[in-house]
Amino acid sequence: MHKIIRPLTFALLALAASACKDQLDEYNPSGATAEAVFTTPEGFETAVNGAYTYNRVIYGKESGYALLEMGTDIWTAAASNDQTASSNVRPQPSLMSYQALNTDNVWVKNNLWTPCYQGINLVNQALKYVDQAGLSAARRPVAEAELRFMRAWYYYHLVESFGAVPLRLEPTEGVVTTATRAAVPDVYAQIFADLEFAVRNLPVTLGQFPAPATANDYGRITRPAAEAFAAKAYLSNGQYQRAAAYARKVTTAYSGQGIRLVASYASLWDISNQRNSEVLWAVNYSTNLTFNAGSHTGHQWFLMKYDDQPGMVRDVANGLPGVRYMPTRFLLDLYNEQNDARYLGSFKQAWIANSSTNIPRWSAAEVAQNPALAPLLNQPKFAVGDTAVLTSKRSIPDFDQRYTRRYRYKTYDIDDLYNADGSLKGERRYYPSLRKFDDPTRATATVTESSRDANMLRLGDIILIGAEAQVRLGRPDSAAYYVNLVRTRAALPGRTAAMQVTPAQMTLDFVLDERARELAGEQVRWLDLKRTGKLVERVRAYNPDARPGIQDFHVLRPIPQSDIDAVTNKGDFQQNPGY
Repeated sequence: MHKIIRPLTFALLALAASACKDQLDEYNPSGATAEAVFTTPEGFETAVNGAYTYNRVIYGKESGYALLEMGTDIWTAAASNDQTASSNVRPQPSLMSYQALNTDNVWVKNNLWTPCYQGINLVNQALKYVDQAGLSAARRPVAEAELRFMRAWYYYHLVESFGAVPLRLEPTEGVVTTATRAAVPDVYAQIFADLEFAVRNLPVTLGQFPAPATANDYGRITRPAAEAFAAKAYLSNGQYQRAAAYARKVTTAYSGQGIRLVASYASLWDISNQRNSEVLWAVNYSTNLTFNAGSHTGHQWFLMKYDDQPGMVRDVANGLPGVRYMPTRFLLDLYNEQNDARYLGSFKQAWIANSSTNIPRWSAAEVAQNPALAPLLNQPKFAVGDTAVLTSKRSIPDFDQRYTRRYRYKTYDIDDLYNADGSLKGERRYYPSLRKFDDPTRATATVTESSRDANMLRLGDIILIGAEAQVRLGRPDSAAYYVNLVRTRAALPGRTAAMQVTPAQMTLDFVLDERARELAGEQVRWLDLKRTGKLVERVRAYNPDARPGIQDFHVLRPIPQSDIDAVTNKGDFQQNPGY
């Protein structure tokens, strides 16, 4: 949301993690109190708006991609993702390979545990004053619904990531030195209580929010988005019938309000079309980057090192190559690009020459190997505007690469990158690059931040949640119906029939494969594998880099050691097994 909570409010309310600290030095230069701030409508709205902001720490950030996409079956480490660095220097290797994932991992603490509890504490503080804030009769239940949704959202991330966690429903005020971990069923019971309240009281569209909220507040939660999250939460908790009911409602009930799949999968990622009919809820990053408290950075991390290739220099259109994450062979093999538009809608494989200063020429050595090239001796191999580099998920015969004019540009095919078992041959710089988060509107080629919004819930995701629920309920016909909705949209022209699936194909593994094709990179994969009980199995089967490190206990993250060290009742607040 564009509104940013005032620094005073942060000083009053943002307490780290479960607020377990050896010492807390408090200083409030203004003298204002939470009671003074939140007992006015204007002050209370800063709390409502502020409750959303903690998603900015997770969604659209490098740490968020590491926490929610990496260490799965579909991504592995690219060249700049140092596999040997310690977690306090560069934490992402521990999340990628599991071998160094430990209780001091700074991203687990600072970018998941702490912001979720900060958001929860802010919600609890606001709910304490909801009846004293002077809100209108129309606004009061909606404001409470927004706050309770956010509490459910943050607790969902915590309980799925850490298992039993402290369950706090009152604001933490002052120093707390004890903590207990509530059982997973108790945490989920609170999630569902908050979610059901939100579903009952949220409006269907932004335009129905009572003042002071307005339809201009893109990013505010609505009823369809709350129902979409409810489908995920109930599915994760094994309540498949409720999950199926919510997924069906989101899929079918709101077309009159403009909620539907966009016609073209690729158009989902057009930055000029990012606020489209499929997005149910997103972090709204401003085009004025100074307002964002850290903008979207996803455009960097999946991008290969293109700017050292013949005919290529770094520019805005091609992006800022972070070279962090590359697809596993398993992910690339999931796509049939002859039928499915999602491969080219998701990945960039061809790079067009943008510089004449480093275009190679046919050499005497090449002519000696292939005399047919003699007329081309010392001539440029290609020109600006021609293909300079091709990264392919298919095999290109060596003869074609070396000796024909057709492949005069540089190629990296599947056999250059991967062995047949999916292990990498050593080349981690050049690969098909996820393009979903590209931002060609950045001011310069060196700008690291983007104004792109970060989707947290979209319709394609929830349709496949419905398919998964139907598989769990033993209804393959219904599961195939849902899967075919997204596959029909994904079909290339004339290939719709080839894209259809049958009830006999409907298994949990097939749905997970389909979710990979549809949602790769969208910060859902780790939670998908965790929810389905497939994390360890599929990482061992499809991610050779992570296979040696992953253990059964990695289905939960480690509780930050600093919080365990701070409590006095250590017998009641213990670490997750294995850490």
